[in-house]
Amino acid sequence: MAESTWTVEEPRTLTFDAPVTALNVRIVNGTVNVVGTEEGSARLEVSALDGPPLIVTQQGGTLTVAYEDLPWKGFLKWFDRKGWRRSAVVSLTVPSACAVEVGVVGAAAVVSGIRGRTDVRGVTGDTTLVGLSGSVRAETVSGNVEAQAVTGDLRFQSVSGDLTVIEGAATSVRAESVSGDMVLDLDPSGKPADVQLTTVSGEIAIRLEHPAADARVEANTTSGAVSNAFDDLRVSGQWGAKRITGTLGAGRGTLRATTVSGSLALLRRPASHDPAEPAAPSTEKVL
Repeated sequence: MAESTWTVEEPRTLTFDAPVTALNVRIVNGTVNVVGTEEGSARLEVSALDGPPLIVTQQGGTLTVAYEDLPWKGFLKWFDRKGWRRSAVVSLTVPSACAVEVGVVGAAAVVSGIRGRTDVRGVTGDTTLVGLSGSVRAETVSGNVEAQAVTGDLRFQSVSGDLTVIEGAATSVRAESVSGDMVLDLDPSGKPADVQLTTVSGEIAIRLEHPAADARVEANTTSGAVSNAFDDLRVSGQWGAKRITGTLGAGRGTLRATTVSGSLALLRRPASHDPAEPAAPSTEKVL
């Protein structure tokens, strides 16, 4: 299989006429921005570069933009501090059906408009995901992840990074962290969702559409405060461990949330068909 390689030592732009079906980017510090389009060709713009060169390789349908000494395997364990003395600002335009893998160490990553699978790994950099319809997996050590209008299945794993989901329409969400907070604004557009959240000391806040929420709910905290804005749900336990249980709507979906010492809040948002509708008088119960 033919392979083409470029060594990028200074800012430049490359255009790839051969089809690109998979993208792999690995950078340290700076920014990586990946945008999916309906155009057939791919384009790379390196607008700033400090330190060792980036190696750009196209083999078959796979386009790789990375440092030679930064492998994808074991990426989150790459703690060579001397190797952190580098920076790059990279922008890529690729076909929206492309499968995307992005690894960042200390860099910010933005991925938008991708219909293929998206896999993001970050050590300390923050990640923004916008309008992704394929399956999404995000792993970080301490970097935060914000997902907006993501409709594909979402998987999140972190040590201390926070997860924020805006206009969340994914039918399946799995999130795990040690101390990171999780804030989810869920709008599954009438489709039942399966949501499972687990953290040790992070706080969990979930906003569900009212009255269209459709899920069996089981949420608990061992020692944190509990807040519940739904009359159909029951809060049990006055001291120590507390649970929120019950069924919203037909109960076709599943919502499970667990935190050991963090607080837990279930909030409600107006129905999406009438965004101007004021929120109903609060019946929120805080324990």
